[in-house]
Amino acid sequence: MVNVGKLLKNRRAVTPVLSNVLLTIVAVAAMSLAASATYVITENMHQTMGERLIFEDVWFNSEEILIYLRNVGKVPVTVSAAYLNFTTQTITPLNLEIEEHGWLTVEHNWTQGSLYHIAIVTARGTRIVEYHTTSSLSS
Repeated sequence: MVNVGKLLKNRRAVTPVLSNVLLTIVAVAAMSLAASATYVITENMHQTMGERLIFEDVWFNSEEILIYLRNVGKVPVTVSAAYLNFTTQTITPLNLEIEEHGWLTVEHNWTQGSLYHIAIVTARGTRIVEYHTTSSLSS
């Protein structure tokens, strides 16, 4: 028969068991943090990669340029900046839901027959660029 008093006095196995339990807890906590961070990073990448915006039309009116945009991506888009010939322009932010389209107005005194580099940037940083020329009107 096993002597219970002698077993309780022998504490050599307590330290390795506690250290193994503590190491397991630390490993599980570290992996939980790593999994959470991975989820946050990949979710942001999925949204950025799912963001697609296209130019459908560009109109040069008296003192403004009207840009017709369509969201063809998988996430809603907010147009936050516009650049003409690499110069930032003042715009009103444009929110486009999935498959939605709308006009973006850029106040600018454009010149007849000039080539314009138009860049549109979204709130997530997606950038689309096109070149457009104002055509000369013949009488």
